[in-house]
Formats: sequence, C-alpha cells, structure tokens
Amino acid sequence: MICVSIARGRHRHMIAEHRHLVSQGAKLVELRLDYINGEVNLKRLLADRPSPVVITCRRERDGGKWPGTEEQRLMLLRSAIAEGVEYVDLEDDIAGSIPRYGKTKRVISLHDFRRTPDNLEEIHARLASLDADIVKLATMGNTPHDNLRILSLIKNSKVPTVGICMGDVGTPSRILAGKFGAPFTFATFHHERTLAPGQLSFTQMNDIYHYNRLNAETKVYGVIGDPIGHSLSPIVHNAAFRRLDINAVYVPFRVPREHLDQFLLDAPKLDIHGLSVTIPHKEAVAKKLDVADESLTGIGAANTLLFKDGKITGYNTDCRAALGSLEEAIAEHFGRADATLAHQTALVLGAGGAAKAIAYGLKKIGAAVVISGRTSERAEQLAKSLECKTVDWNSRYSVHPDVIVNCTPVGMHPNVDATPYDKHHLRPSMIVFDTVYNPENTLLLKEARSQSCTVVSGVEMFVRQARLQFQQFTGQDPPAELMRDVLKRAIGPAKY
Repeated sequence: MICVSIARGRHRHMIAEHRHLVSQGAKLVELRLDYINGEVNLKRLLADRPSPVVITCRRERDGGKWPGTEEQRLMLLRSAIAEGVEYVDLEDDIAGSIPRYGKTKRVISLHDFRRTPDNLEEIHARLASLDADIVKLATMGNTPHDNLRILSLIKNSKVPTVGICMGDVGTPSRILAGKFGAPFTFATFHHERTLAPGQLSFTQMNDIYHYNRLNAETKVYGVIGDPIGHSLSPIVHNAAFRRLDINAVYVPFRVPREHLDQFLLDAPKLDIHGLSVTIPHKEAVAKKLDVADESLTGIGAANTLLFKDGKITGYNTDCRAALGSLEEAIAEHFGRADATLAHQTALVLGAGGAAKAIAYGLKKIGAAVVISGRTSERAEQLAKSLECKTVDWNSRYSVHPDVIVNCTPVGMHPNVDATPYDKHHLRPSMIVFDTVYNPENTLLLKEARSQSCTVVSGVEMFVRQARLQFQQFTGQDPPAELMRDVLKRAIGPAKY
C-alpha cells in the first residue's frame, strides 16, 4: 500500500487533495498538520474523510515545519487520537508521553537526515518497545548498501516496519519496501512537491512501478549508473512487464564507482535477476564477470548482467542494437537492401562503453573506424585496442567521414542546445547517428536534417537494446511498439 503525504497550508486544499487522491486509487494518506497555516481544525480535516489517514505533526528537527510550542503539538496529536484517526505518527522521544487510546494505531518513528546508523537493529528494538503497532525508520541513504540494510530490517522484523532510505541513492528502498514486507511506503502528491529527499510521487509509484502489484515473489531488475535519475529505462521495461503480466519490477539504482563491488555482492540478496548498465560502469563490470558473452572479448564493455546460480553473466546489446539501427539507415541511404558500410569511413565521437561497442561492431563489418574523444588518452587507448585510427577532439573535422556516430552525452537533456559536431561540416552524403535519446531530436540531428543527411535517432537504438535486454532477462519477446510509444511519450513530442 502507498501512503500519500499531503502538505498544504490551507484546510480546503488538504481536503480537496485527499478526495482527489482517493478518486485516483489511493488507500491511505498522511495529513501533515505542521504545514497548516494558523490554527489546525482537526474536525474539519477528518469529517467524512474518504480514506484512512495517518496524522503527522513534525518538528523542524525531524524535517517538519511545526511553528508552535511542543506542548501545543502534543495536545494536537492527543486530540487526533481522541477523534479516532486510524494512525498517528509519534517520534520516539514523545511516544511514552502519549498513551494508547481507542482503535488508533501507533506509528513510532525516528528520522536521521545524516546517515543510516550502524546499530539499526538496536534502534528498531527500542522503537518497537514503545507500544508500537508499526515502526517507521527514515534514514539517509549514503551508499547503495544502506538499501539492503533497511530492506533486510523490514523483512526480518516481527513488528510491521516501514523502512526508508532517503536521498536518490535510497530510492530503491521506497520502491521495494512492499516486496520485503513493509505495511506501506510513502509517496508525495506531486513529484515537484517532495517532502523528503528521494521521495517519488503517487503517480510514479503507481503508474511506473505498479507498487501495489509487487509481492515477495516479484523478481527485481534494474539499471545501475551514476547519475541515474535521467534514465527512462524503468518506464520502458516496467510497461513491458505489465503488458505481459510478468511479476517483476525494474528499479533505478544509483551506484557511485567506489560502491560498485559491494553492490554486485548485494544484488542477489535484493533478489536482483538482471541489470542494465550505463555510465560509468560498462567497462568496470566487464572485468567482474564469471561468464562473458563472446562479443565482450572484443568490446571490453558490458551493458547487460544476469545473476543466476551465484554467477554473473555479461552481455553487450549496444553493439547489436546500433548495427541494426544503422543497417536500416544504410538501406535507405543507398536505396538498396544489400548496402553495407564496408570500406566506408565512420567517425565515432566518444571513447566510453557505448563508443567501444559501436566502434567494435563497425570495424567487424569492414568500416574504416576513426575515434575522436574529448579525453584524448581514452580515445587513444580505445583506438589501440581496436587497431583503428584516432584523431584529437579539436581535429575531428579533419576527417571526411561517410558516417558520424555520436557516443558522447553532448546534446542530452537538459543541455539540448549543444552539439558535438558543427553544422557547417555536415554534408548531404553523410549518415548521422546520435545515440542520445533524450531528446529524440537532438541539435545534431536537427542540423543534420537541415543539411539533407540521413539520420538515425537514439530512440531506435535504445528500443532495440532494451528489447534485447528484455529477452535476456525474461526469455520472452517484449512488445516493441509499446516500448517505443512509452519512451516517446516520456521524452515529449518530436520537434523538427
């Protein structure tokens, strides 16, 4: 169950949002009394309420906005219990001074905005001893391992426990709480009005992650990277899971470089069966595999991991997806189905994991590949490993390519006014492929069209590689058109 927090300054707005949320399917809401301007009228807020409520009145030190005295706050919480609210949230230091009364259930809570303490179990036991119906622990997630610690606490607790790691590192704990046994998790009314770091909206939790469908048997998949908030992979994969009625969820995991090893050890304990891999981990994970697909020997970068029988198997779907997208463009460009890029010059911009995969594939089909990266040392290393040419980034216009492939993030949202290749160097005979998919129509592609180039968007490559990953994850063919449609809706209408 999702508990949706409502924090508005006026009673009528709080009441209106409560009714709206219930009409959208919410089963439980939290009324944040500390946000009300002026005197709180409990009877008005609770009269004819359309769903059960959690009454919370948070002090500033606990992340709230209560402006009054502590005596007034305690009186308000006691009054809520006397009114017969379904739940009341009591911080650990005041729980002893507010006795149980009637049918109101007691949520005994503690918030730590700095860290996830080492002695979680000890803290939990103390909160549970305070006549708790539910224990709530909200701590700052500073490492991905904190998610496993808080979710394990939920799973192993005899007292129903709501456990949350705050911050973007802690987002998985909010999504997976129900799978591990939490009675509910928290969401906000709207994604622009979060009440705690890393909090998702009710719409996101409901429409993207299908939270209320998750259970102990739900298989976990996800994407790892740093940063990861921009990734649209969860929207695409979760839509496909829902369409095919697969009991699985796809979760974004922000994993800083220094925590990658620990995260891979934690993955099976989180019931992770497969992962997509993005910047900056594609090359690093390729060195940590138990089993590697044969293409990885030449590419040296993995974007897909499977966890099975205690082993990690790695694949690269970037190469196949990119070549598949290019093959269609080549046939269109030359006007015949058997056209290839053999003996054509391909300028690959970038030297990361995607560039490695695409340059490898291009070289394998006989193209003359030239690497140009913003970090010259990485570009030289990549060119050496593939036995192809390289040019300095500032000299990239000295190459006269038939194909340009952008594998840098230049032009990615929100930096949509940037391009890695100047318009004046584009020629109608070129094929221009931009692996950036958000926005679909990058400045590079817009300018390439204006110069009558044949263009390939990152959306096509993204959908192809996502389909290949989905097949690896589930053994089933995903609904490709659905994947494409939800991706395009997420990044907005095409603009040419």
